[in-house]
Amino acid sequence: MAERLRFIDLFSGAGGLSIGFDRLSDFPFAPVWANDFNEFAVNTFNANFGNLCRSGDIVDILENPEVQIPLADLVIGGPPCQGFSLLNKQRADDPRKKLWIPFMEVVDRSEARLFVMENVPQLLGSLEHQEIEQWAEIRGFAVWSGLLIAADYGVPQTRKRAFIVGSKDLDPKDFFPPLRTHFNPAKVPDQLSLINGTYTLGAVPWRTVRDAISDLPAPAGTEIRDERAPFDLHFGRNPTEKSIARYNAIPEEGMNRFDLQRNAPELTPQCWINKKSGGTDLFGRLWWDRPAFTIRTEFYKPEKGRYLHPEQHRPITHREAARFQTFPDEFRFTGTKIEIARQIGNAVPPRLAKVLADQVYRMWSCSQNEMQDGCLSGAEAARDYVSSKEPKYAAGAAG
Repeated sequence: MAERLRFIDLFSGAGGLSIGFDRLSDFPFAPVWANDFNEFAVNTFNANFGNLCRSGDIVDILENPEVQIPLADLVIGGPPCQGFSLLNKQRADDPRKKLWIPFMEVVDRSEARLFVMENVPQLLGSLEHQEIEQWAEIRGFAVWSGLLIAADYGVPQTRKRAFIVGSKDLDPKDFFPPLRTHFNPAKVPDQLSLINGTYTLGAVPWRTVRDAISDLPAPAGTEIRDERAPFDLHFGRNPTEKSIARYNAIPEEGMNRFDLQRNAPELTPQCWINKKSGGTDLFGRLWWDRPAFTIRTEFYKPEKGRYLHPEQHRPITHREAARFQTFPDEFRFTGTKIEIARQIGNAVPPRLAKVLADQVYRMWSCSQNEMQDGCLSGAEAARDYVSSKEPKYAAGAAG
């Protein structure tokens, strides 16, 4: 039986990364400890993974002499990223930018030989990015850093995230980025792209909104329901008459606030009229046959982004957002509607985490000389590897 890699999940949120590593990966992983500052997210994590996640500020936890960080092979996690956000460009002194430091302290204390750090794309090329790589290299880690698009790996969402992968045993550049398993149908890869290791040989088109949610009926009620999944989180809102009129004024998929202004200027907020450019996704409808756009924490507010259902006159539901993130329907969320929405929007899509997990395990196996067919490069291993296993549980309709 293959050895299980023990991992710690920091800034874990509800556990999007942990689902990919522990539940969806084709290889064996075992979570041994986790931490998050948000108690609601901690409760959700523990409801699904056992009592492993500790609530609290990681800086305070590490300063407590009574806390023992368990030994682990791998540390994963996404230090809070608001400091890098395009919405916070003026906050150069944001202390949240420095939370990679306690992340790396846990790598030290756990004696992990591998780490995977996730963040917003703005991390790449920043001063903090340079500091992280320098810290890792001083301690003997080789590092790969890069940007991944979730849709390229079977997630029905065009979310972009930065990742930094470190290993003390092999160079992650030989294994990352993983070969893309899905492609933009508007840019079908040519044979050269398949041969030179950009895509897997069995690459298929991006998964879409239709793939993820077309099996769901119209939502019922406005509260979390005591029903089996997926219906527990498939509820609506109580829109005002003006909101309903706005939905009806932009009935076709792909429409947005500019279409609203053309079709019903009397229903268009003055601030949108004054904003002549940008914000093309505000009050936008999704397309059935394209992936969703990035799911954020307030996806239930169409004025915040492209969150209107392709044809029904309403925003997407919590269940639909969770499907776009590839949370399995069986995954149990706890907390209020607002807190669950925050857990969904802040997560790394589990299906993307699975791809990272598989590649990390291949890299580790190669370092241990456990691969039956020799120590292939990451691209070769991914190209030659065809999984015949079913995941431990499916990632909703998007799986």
